[in-house]
Amino acid sequence: MASPASATPPEPALPWWQGAVIYQVYPRSFADANGDGVGDLPGLHDRLDHLQRLGVDALWLSPIYRSPMADAGYDISDYRDVDPVFGSLADFDRLLEAAHARGLRVLLDFVPNHTSDQHPWFVESRSSRDNPKRDWYIWRDEPNDWRAALNAGSAWTWDEHSQQYYLHLFLPQQPDLNWRNPEVVQAMHDVLRFWLDRGVDGFRIDVAHCTGKDPTFAGHPRCLAGEPLADFNDQPYSHEVLRGLRRLVDGYPGQRVLVGEVNIRSTASVVQYYGASDELHMSFNFPPLDAPWDPIVFRTCIAEVEQLLLPAQAWPTWVLSNHDNERHRTRYGGSLQRSRAAAVMLLTLRGTPFLYQGEELGLEDAVITPDTRVDPGGRDGSRAPLPWQPEFPHGWRGKPPWLPFPPEASALCAQRQWDDPDSMLHLYRRLLAMRRGSAALRWGGWHQLDAPPTVLAYRREHGVDARVVLVNFADHLQKVAVDGAWRTALSSDGVGEGVTFDGCVGAERALVLEPGKE
Repeated sequence: MASPASATPPEPALPWWQGAVIYQVYPRSFADANGDGVGDLPGLHDRLDHLQRLGVDALWLSPIYRSPMADAGYDISDYRDVDPVFGSLADFDRLLEAAHARGLRVLLDFVPNHTSDQHPWFVESRSSRDNPKRDWYIWRDEPNDWRAALNAGSAWTWDEHSQQYYLHLFLPQQPDLNWRNPEVVQAMHDVLRFWLDRGVDGFRIDVAHCTGKDPTFAGHPRCLAGEPLADFNDQPYSHEVLRGLRRLVDGYPGQRVLVGEVNIRSTASVVQYYGASDELHMSFNFPPLDAPWDPIVFRTCIAEVEQLLLPAQAWPTWVLSNHDNERHRTRYGGSLQRSRAAAVMLLTLRGTPFLYQGEELGLEDAVITPDTRVDPGGRDGSRAPLPWQPEFPHGWRGKPPWLPFPPEASALCAQRQWDDPDSMLHLYRRLLAMRRGSAALRWGGWHQLDAPPTVLAYRREHGVDARVVLVNFADHLQKVAVDGAWRTALSSDGVGEGVTFDGCVGAERALVLEPGKE
């Protein structure tokens, strides 16, 4: 329950994304409208009511551009068109209009570090050493020890025709752009303008920390040890690139937003990518994506975010699952109970939560065999198609989906969960509604409370609106003393709601408390 409207201060004049919940759509696995076994934009259009009813504020779409699909669309051959597997530009325009009509903003995935090797720019670049676009990419006579991600080995590939090596921090089919070339900067800025002019509300920036490279091309011992450069690349020039993108985006009306993937697993370093409010608006917080179900890990992570981001006036983000990592239910040992408690935590921390499609259904990773594996990085499990209906093929028609369905697809399908008020889906819906109705949960400060070691306890407060959140990681009941009178507004298992808090938190259970009568 939210506090009475009369007791809640007016909504502060903050950017929309500071009070939002953003939902990641992996288009090829969301919904299929044409029966080819791959999700598409018309399929997403047809399921927008699901997202509106759920209560999210914005969608982030993983890449939909033209691509040979060597890396599921992160190898782009045309930044200004939609790949036919997903539909057309007209389909995107209809989707954008329909989303906006429902009050949903739309972010696209911007991939600035590399293109496809089939992009016309790279085709020209490799055609000869004196081609005008040769310097749009990074060529050298001798490779250094830099390693590529996705088990691709060396970050350098020999081009027989032009007799030099080109750089790729990911697959050989993904050559890196040279952002020190002003023509590249202009061309990529024009890409952003193309989509901003169509009305998109912002971008998630893929590997935002990788556009700047060490100009001396010095070797690195971590690469010698087999670690890919993308895991720790942190060069000053990347900040210059981001400042240019920020200036461009800030020139558009409507508070367009930039969310960065700075996947270097150092919160102190990630803070630097916010700049002096002149780089990223938000950057993903990656430690929770690795975290097991452990109170010490989460308590440490949350405290670190508060200690480092708050003084820098950098707005936090929270995410438990995405297309590159195991779903958190899988990471938590398959426990639906833990996943329900985690949902409460995710949606009540200070910052902007990101939900990954299917998270609201409590899905686990699909079981992938050598015969069904598609992704070169082994990330297929979390990318399995969403089940919409109980009967196989669960709302997908025509050809079999491109990946197998996750476990319990029939029991966890959207249709059954919408019909069950006690389902995971309705827990997310109620949490989102509670968050929207509480200034404390949307914008309030975060204060850790004293509690047993296995309980994460914190208070959120904004003006007169206050909430207390208790997350019990233990497999047994815990007693927690909370000053004042409180009642249980929401519990992860739905038990005990609406009554005075008795000081007990059940095993692997989470509670949201609101002020009660003294």
